[in-house]
Amino acid sequence: MLRKIFDVDNPVFRAIGTFGNIVLLNILWLVCSLPVITMGASTTALIYACMKLHRREGYVCANFFHSFRENWKQATALFLIFLFAGVMLGADMILGNQMGTDFGRLLRAAACIVAVPYFITLLYVFAVQSRFVNSVKNTIRYAFFVGLRNIGDTIQMALIVALLVWLNTTIVLFNYLTIVFGVGLTAYFCTAYYERVFRKYLPEHGLPNGAPLNTERGKQSGQD
Repeated sequence: MLRKIFDVDNPVFRAIGTFGNIVLLNILWLVCSLPVITMGASTTALIYACMKLHRREGYVCANFFHSFRENWKQATALFLIFLFAGVMLGADMILGNQMGTDFGRLLRAAACIVAVPYFITLLYVFAVQSRFVNSVKNTIRYAFFVGLRNIGDTIQMALIVALLVWLNTTIVLFNYLTIVFGVGLTAYFCTAYYERVFRKYLPEHGLPNGAPLNTERGKQSGQD
């Protein structure tokens, strides 16, 4: 009986170990995101490491830095693209709201409409980058396709992210909790959806339009 209680493979110890790894990944993401421009690479690495954590493969630090090194150039390009697009959308919404004219309302409405596919793609783009080898253009295209085709999972992930944002903007305590583990925990929850969704789009299956997600990372070198 005591052997089972103190067995490191029992559910309690596994849960504690998983949470500890999430905290560690959260710290790695935070530190590696401090230059800001590397936030895309650190987010890609966080998602990759969380996927590996779900599968209990490898070591979290090794997985994180492996993905960071492998993806930092393309993930940074993706980050800059989405940062620029996000700033433009935000500026259009603010400007349209301040104008108070019919054109201003039209500008704000157009920005809100464009924000929907932008957010859908943003939810998946770094996950696709972490898992598959594609060009920047195809990574963005596939991220939108996958998000749209799995809209139920997309909505659930959007609600998880929205909850994190809402808690951090309404309860001061959650700002500290987010710094410690919030981003890592959110990524861990979302990667459960990514794992389920991506199984349908591995290279041997392809997207509904017949285009595969290309090479799965690690498969080209037999690592994964």
